[in-house]
Amino acid sequence: MRQVLSLSLGAALVLGSAWPVSVAARGQESRVHTQAGSASQAAIAIARQTGASVVIVDPALARRAVPALDAHIPAAEAVRRLARAAGGRVVATGPAAWRIEPVSRPARTLRAAPQVPEAPREITGAPIIVLSSKRELALGDLPAQVAILEPEELEAGGIGGTEKITRQLPTVASTHLGSGRNKLFIRGIADSSFTGPTQATVGQYLGDMRLTYNAPDPDLRLTDMARVEVLEGPQGTLYGAGSLGGIIRLVPHAPDLDDIAGSAVLGGSLTRHGEPGVDGSAMLNLPLVEGRVGLRASLDAQRTGGYIDKARIDGRNVNGSDILGGRVALRLEPAPDWSVTLMALGQRTDNADSQYADREGSRLENGARVAERADADYAMGQLVVAGRLGAVRLRSTTGLVRQTLRENFDATPQGGPPRLFTQANRTRMVAHETRLWQPERGGVGWVAGVSFTHNETRLNRSLTSFALRAIPAGVRNVVDEGTLYGEASLRLAAPLVATAGARITHSRLGGGGEDIRPEIQLAHAAMDIAARRSFTTVLPSAALNLTLAPEASLFLRYQEGFRPGGLAIESEYVRRFRDDHTQTFEVGARRGQRGRGAFDFALSLSYTRWQDIQADFIDASGLPSTANIGDGRIWTASVSGGLRLARGLRAEAGISWNRSKVDEPALPLMLLSTRSMQVPNIAHLAARVAMSWDRELGGDIRLKAQGWASYVGRSRLGVGPELGAPQGDYLDTGALLRVGTERLGVSLGITNIADVRGNRFALGTPFGTGREQVTPLRPRTLRIGLDTAF
Repeated sequence: MRQVLSLSLGAALVLGSAWPVSVAARGQESRVHTQAGSASQAAIAIARQTGASVVIVDPALARRAVPALDAHIPAAEAVRRLARAAGGRVVATGPAAWRIEPVSRPARTLRAAPQVPEAPREITGAPIIVLSSKRELALGDLPAQVAILEPEELEAGGIGGTEKITRQLPTVASTHLGSGRNKLFIRGIADSSFTGPTQATVGQYLGDMRLTYNAPDPDLRLTDMARVEVLEGPQGTLYGAGSLGGIIRLVPHAPDLDDIAGSAVLGGSLTRHGEPGVDGSAMLNLPLVEGRVGLRASLDAQRTGGYIDKARIDGRNVNGSDILGGRVALRLEPAPDWSVTLMALGQRTDNADSQYADREGSRLENGARVAERADADYAMGQLVVAGRLGAVRLRSTTGLVRQTLRENFDATPQGGPPRLFTQANRTRMVAHETRLWQPERGGVGWVAGVSFTHNETRLNRSLTSFALRAIPAGVRNVVDEGTLYGEASLRLAAPLVATAGARITHSRLGGGGEDIRPEIQLAHAAMDIAARRSFTTVLPSAALNLTLAPEASLFLRYQEGFRPGGLAIESEYVRRFRDDHTQTFEVGARRGQRGRGAFDFALSLSYTRWQDIQADFIDASGLPSTANIGDGRIWTASVSGGLRLARGLRAEAGISWNRSKVDEPALPLMLLSTRSMQVPNIAHLAARVAMSWDRELGGDIRLKAQGWASYVGRSRLGVGPELGAPQGDYLDTGALLRVGTERLGVSLGITNIADVRGNRFALGTPFGTGREQVTPLRPRTLRIGLDTAF
């Protein structure tokens, strides 16, 4: 199956602009200049300089090394010389379109202009095309930091969700309330610990469809993914509201229209002093009409055993969870260069109880007197139409999202009877985006698009004690956003590209209180608190990208981001909070591609000014609320890299450093100590080191091993004395071993090798007055897995 996937991925990446233009069609000569490198890199250069379509179908052929070329020749001749050098043959597919296929004959060299010979270098893969750029930029041309996680990284150790990302990238952080309840943060842009009315600071996407708006991370299982792209923010120009920290883009495998393929994974796990767990997943790809219609479906099921006891309600290992999800996609290609894809997915997550324990004591115990269950449901449907209009590409995505989260918290007062606080967050979203783009041609590339998003969220709450039930105030937020955006790049010189863009967003906000007492409703009416309001936001961006060498670049960029305001509950009243806004300056450098080649690295330094920060605090009634806490600044520096130590042996390391402060607090917060004004939830320091080893044992059998260690530094839970609890400062470790072929393998994995308790997140319930809470790491866990593919 992986060979099938490699073929489809290799054909999809390319490796060239796929449209005919007049110069190429007429066979006119043009200057073609390519550097020594892989055949795919040369194909991209030829396509850009001549306007031809050059596709290399076979990944192995795309990786072959070819020498440089510098000549005034027609496009057809340039493609012919490239094919000869790579050991392939040319097949014409249109007036100015060619496909290069492998042939079984020795490769020959290009007849290039005389030049100084270049030292040979190792080519280990085709250039990566960054899909989250929205116009298919090669990684070296992107003026931003991006991390790409490949399928092998996502599949290693069995099925999983967002922890697969946070474990490998120090710049990505998360809260730890439980699966389906968490909030994600990138590069130090964090707002709060709770699931409230604020929009997320990280945009999450499945393909081009937004996963959430102001709801928590659904923690979808990353099964059958072609890749995951993490693009550091802000990304306001291309992605609009809610991308202050960046975006996480899940790219699923598209249905293969030609071949039947399938895979399955089954695993079992044992947790020290806890319950066992089991996980399984399956994928099936079926061509329904060969070359025209294909169906691809996947199914995931996972049970994680609990390890926290609740002695006061006679509960052992209470915090287990069950996850069941699946995805199905139908793809139709009605005409050349046009496709229609219909996708549906759903996931249900049942957390039997909370993930936190009491700070004191040697055992993992929770002193709560009630069960704190949480259920999360997520469903999405999307329709994608893609194609070409002459030299321009088009992609239109329309989708519907339904997300529900119901959480229970222990709200028992000291010395009082057991009391349960329940919060239900229901989200419904409709989103659409249509964009046109043209990859670089003649030194110019551009993208332009329109989008519309309608999101409605209802937050309802209740307090239950014995047979008595109180209904505190709830709130409904409605957002309608219409957007027009564009971005263009101009090659000022061969190695220097300037990029500029802007996004214009018109937002209409509305909503109101729910379950409001009559006397307070009169006060709301007098203040016109639920009146609709609208505003327009312009988000500009600018960047320079300088290519220093074939695989090295330096960039400088300026980018803005924002989140719309909304309505929040404080005590029994509903009040507004304003939109917030970020301005970021960043300088960065990059060499090579992560996980490929003999050496790669990426570094970045950024400064962010954050105005009217939206964040959570504890109100006078002891309930979580949201407000604008003031203006702040964030400095972030990150460095990551990889080195091949020997054949099959590779080392990787990364570190992220953050310094943040709310230096101009809002009036109610000015009396708080300076220490409590750190932007919450982000560690000053996060680091990761890893080693991997790949060895052939004989025949098709390979041994693959990897080990890692991650350190998460100290941070604070939130703003203010009630949320000033420290968290973090722990080390996580793990190792994985797999033996087998591409079609069948057995794996053995272990996490938290040192069995560290740690404190990932200092919150279980916001009502824990007088209780010290910690969210420990899962104790040492051993997993055995079996995977197969055809």
